[in-house]
Amino acid sequence: MMPDLPEGARLPKLWEAVFSLLSLTVGIGVSIVLYGLDPQVPMLLGVIAASLIGVRAGFKWHDIEQGMVRGISNALPAIMILLVVGILIGVWILAGVVPTLIYYGLTVLSPSVFLPATLVICSISSLATGSSWGTAGTIGVALMGVGAGLGFPLPIVAGAVLSGAYFGDKMSPLSDTTNLAPAMAGTDLFTHIRHMTYTTGVTITLTLLIEIGLGLHYSATAVDLTRIQTILSTLEQNFTISPILLLPPVLVMLVSYRKLPAIPGITVGILAGALCGVIFQGADFAHLMTVSFNGFSASTGVEDVDSLLSRGGMQSMLYTVSIILVAMMFGGVMERTGQIRVVALHVLSRAKSTGSLILSTVLTAVGANLVLCDQYMSIVISGRSYADAYRARGLAPQNLSRAIEDSGTVTSVLVPWNSCGAYQATTLGVATLAYLPFTFFCWLSPLVTVLFGYMGWTITPLAKDEAEPVAAEGAEPVAEEA
Repeated sequence: MMPDLPEGARLPKLWEAVFSLLSLTVGIGVSIVLYGLDPQVPMLLGVIAASLIGVRAGFKWHDIEQGMVRGISNALPAIMILLVVGILIGVWILAGVVPTLIYYGLTVLSPSVFLPATLVICSISSLATGSSWGTAGTIGVALMGVGAGLGFPLPIVAGAVLSGAYFGDKMSPLSDTTNLAPAMAGTDLFTHIRHMTYTTGVTITLTLLIEIGLGLHYSATAVDLTRIQTILSTLEQNFTISPILLLPPVLVMLVSYRKLPAIPGITVGILAGALCGVIFQGADFAHLMTVSFNGFSASTGVEDVDSLLSRGGMQSMLYTVSIILVAMMFGGVMERTGQIRVVALHVLSRAKSTGSLILSTVLTAVGANLVLCDQYMSIVISGRSYADAYRARGLAPQNLSRAIEDSGTVTSVLVPWNSCGAYQATTLGVATLAYLPFTFFCWLSPLVTVLFGYMGWTITPLAKDEAEPVAAEGAEPVAEEA
């Protein structure tokens, strides 16, 4: 929707909007790549540049400040969800829910089906924790050693580990990216997850079939499971492991499909986890409250287990919250001064169909990973830039959030200088470009979502009571598409 222009203000020119975007992207890229800085302060340079362009276009400081406030207010639901998710992670680890999920995931390991088992194990672990980094840095490292003993090429093993880790990260309600994408697009968490099951289901099935084929090619019969057994025994010694502890995540998934709002649904999971913690792990009220804020701190004496389980709590989400706040300041200024709209109209003039709009979204998200070096910024920039364009074309916001996660979240690990790619290469001991061809899930995901867009598969139209009364320039209503 075109912003209301104050008296004396004009709509910025395309080059002015591009200047603001470049100020943000170049500032972040140089700061992260050359100096290894966190992105928050460099992002403020983009806020300053966008504000100066707004002043140049005739906007008063009051208007620009109100844009920042409005942008931050739009992010408050996501921030609340992130804080509640932090509590959920800490409580579930204390209650033994996460350790139980990891325990049973590890027990399905079979040498004859090592690669598909690796995919499944890492998927389960990442779904349970919402962390691709934690999964790769603990279980992933162990599986790399197992794969080497079996004679599998390490880039292939790394590809299976990361495919599973990023599948779980993308689909877990505990993941910060899974919460961030729908917030930026304008939909809710569980609607977003349900809509992703179509494209993600196809992608993970294709990935599983490929891993089965590779596993048959690199078949082996002997394996040293010492490291896996160490993790299993450590979990048994420090937690009560029981199938009953699988009920809290099952309950959360059930309420999600019953369309209970995200915060009440997650709260149900917290309460169920807290009850399990009291019954099975002997947790008391003080311990539950401490873990809810500070997260769980494991001290088993086994580094792999301690690293995997020392996380969660409200405090763990504050870094992501700070990124969201600054990013939404930038987005608020860009939106209030009409700069996002100028860029969106330029893109829309070249995107003549729903498929081409989704392709543009995917390319923007991938390009942001290349330039911004951060998957959070890729999600934020893509979501804020295209939200109005999807609505104007008559497309429900979950189409946008799915396209963002199918591209922005998963391709970050394929970029050597992205924070995700650099971390995983160092952790797994395999160069990013070496594992890239074998990380099937991560590069198939954007291809599948573009295919769905062009074919019109599972594209959800905007509800009639939410549709724009007038389509944006260059946009075609979804109902008129063949």
